Amino acid sequence: MQIIEHGGARIAALHDKKTGSWQYVVSDPISLKCAIIDPVWDFDEKAAATSTRNADAILDYVKAEGLTVEWLLDTHPHADHFSAAPYLNERVEAPTAIGEKVIGVQKLWKDIYGLEDDFPADGRQWDRLFKAGDTFTVGDLPGRVIFSPGHTLASITYVIGDNAFVHDTLMMPYAGTSRADFPGGDSKALYRSIQDILALPEETGVFVGHDYGPDGREPACFSTVREQRADNIHIGGGRGEADFVRLRDDRDSTLPLPNLMLYALQVNIRGGVLPPPAPDGRVYFKIPANRFAPPQENA
Repeated sequence: MQIIEHGGARIAALHDKKTGSWQYVVSDPISLKCAIIDPVWDFDEKAAATSTRNADAILDYVKAEGLTVEWLLDTHPHADHFSAAPYLNERVEAPTAIGEKVIGVQKLWKDIYGLEDDFPADGRQWDRLFKAGDTFTVGDLPGRVIFSPGHTLASITYVIGDNAFVHDTLMMPYAGTSRADFPGGDSKALYRSIQDILALPEETGVFVGHDYGPDGREPACFSTVREQRADNIHIGGGRGEADFVRLRDDRDSTLPLPNLMLYALQVNIRGGVLPPPAPDGRVYFKIPANRFAPPQENA
């Protein structure tokens, strides 16, 4: 766990080595109220078994620090891990939230999975659906929502104090940006979303959704807008839209799907809840065959 104090907030960053995911507990050091962002519900795909190691570590930290959880926030329906928001909600009774465009993602993946007509693709699985520009508070820290499509249809950025939680839009400067080739993704939209983030004040903290520790590095999560503007290998130095789109699309064509994607989306479009039990009382995952092509380098 890393503890970073920046922009009026105290941020605990927890890294999940398996998926490279960062999870955050963002607290107001005066009121001791906090928000939890993008918590991971562990899943072993070989055994098709869930566990709560990451979520329990978050709960242990919250308890040890005497924090009160005000929000359980997801930035988008994740493709590489399950959301632990419902598990945490049962224990801290804080509202769950995501961007309102999640409804489009639900409709898209409802069709991909061939889900029943009675699957509710209307966002009711969350307590709050944020619109672009919506505001909220974490204790005395102001929060607001920036709509950040590109990686997914529904991606949003949470700005809390002077910190932006940018999910999978930007990576650390040495790693570049997120992919934009998932259903509903769009590299042009991603470029424009990044420009919105880079327009924030230059000392705004940028907290990313993933880092995989490339080249033997320790995984990192924090940079600033100034550092991203100058040093990001995909977007820094004023790279133009056409150049970025070409770079991003070429790279995405070589990438395999995340290991857990076809499991994770059917959980995350349900707000982090497993599919309903079959008549025999057991829960089953539904995997669409031949829906996605392999990357070009393996074709």
